[in-house]
Amino acid sequence: MTDPVIPALDQLATPVAWLDVGGRMAGCNAAFASWLGVSVRRLQGLTINELDVEVGRLSALLERFPDHGNAVRVHRARLAFPGGAEHFAELWLARDEAGGVRIEAHPADEFPGEDPATALPAALSAALKGLAHEIRNPLAGLKGAAQLLARRVEGEDALELLELIGAEVDRLTTLVDRLMNPAPPQEFSIINIHAVLERVRQLADAEAGWSVKLVRDYDPSLPDIAGDADRLAQSLWNLVRNALQSGAGTVSLRTRAEHHVLIGDAPHRLAVRVEIADDGRGVPEDLAERIFLPLVSGRAEGTGLGLPLAQQVAREHGGSLSYRSRPGHTVFTLLLPVPLEEEVEDGER
Repeated sequence: MTDPVIPALDQLATPVAWLDVGGRMAGCNAAFASWLGVSVRRLQGLTINELDVEVGRLSALLERFPDHGNAVRVHRARLAFPGGAEHFAELWLARDEAGGVRIEAHPADEFPGEDPATALPAALSAALKGLAHEIRNPLAGLKGAAQLLARRVEGEDALELLELIGAEVDRLTTLVDRLMNPAPPQEFSIINIHAVLERVRQLADAEAGWSVKLVRDYDPSLPDIAGDADRLAQSLWNLVRNALQSGAGTVSLRTRAEHHVLIGDAPHRLAVRVEIADDGRGVPEDLAERIFLPLVSGRAEGTGLGLPLAQQVAREHGGSLSYRSRPGHTVFTLLLPVPLEEEVEDGER
């Protein structure tokens, strides 16, 4: 079976398999075979009924499966190689262009009692690793070209844009290095959220030009927060870029203080609320419950990685990312807790 996506899928730590139109195993990645405890070759040609411990459950679902459209989630599926050990998983099934079915498995023993969406970091990192090799060389070329241009151009605006290109290349290079050589998270520093937003606004200005109106609505009294400026810039840029690509005419960057807020199960006296609002098409209804899952996108050319990464960055900072959406009005809200020292200072003012 020839499929240009297969090499990329083989880099995933998440078990993935694909069935032909007859419901037989056409292939799988190494993670899927390892999960079931056999080789990839031994799975070739098996029917879904031969792998389904609850014989008939998945095949009956496939008979009713639409030719196109939404992915289908199967709770607590039970799969096993014939004669082998039984394995539980949440399955996501999606029809491919050839009429076959892609299966993404989230083994239950990896996320006991959790939704797969709460255990994305490892899977997301693995998905991006396959791309990292191809990104390094173009980044080095961009950095060199920007440095050469900086020696030839004149004017403060042009030099500012070249500095922005250089800074973004450095940030992306650092991101690639993290993917290739995972390291413990960097220690947070005290940062100003508006400085991060201004960096994101510059990127948006450069991409959208005059076609989109960017509105800043900042609360200048907000205290600094503890965080990783590069990671937060990446997260917020993903949100703003999605807004730009939604057909929006106006995108707003808004900050406010949020007092006595609960983030997850943790209460905080003070948090910074960052809202990215736009008047674009909105989140499609059929994606509303899956928008933060990796590889789920409302655009044909989308990677489905931006929002999962943005959500992961929010969690790294002890915060949360949520949204509300309807056509013409979509708001993504990032909540970031203020360090205890800053909360005390705010209460004394």
